[in-house]
Amino acid sequence: MKVKYFPDTDTALLEFSENEVRETKEINENIYVDIDKDGNLVSMTIEHAKANAGLREFSYQEMVAQPA
Repeated sequence: MKVKYFPDTDTALLEFSENEVRETKEINENIYVDIDKDGNLVSMTIEHAKANAGLREFSYQEMVAQPA
């Protein structure tokens, strides 16, 4: 996964794969998702990212399953 932020437009682009985009779906006026031919998520665009996604700080944490 790649996350790109464009400060000039306050836009965040989250790329989940490099598959070819078949369709873009509008979730709301500020969020769009790109789907491949099999219906898999390729990327998500968030306009006005600081307000809509709280994008002031970004961190990543992989959660590991705890043994039973």
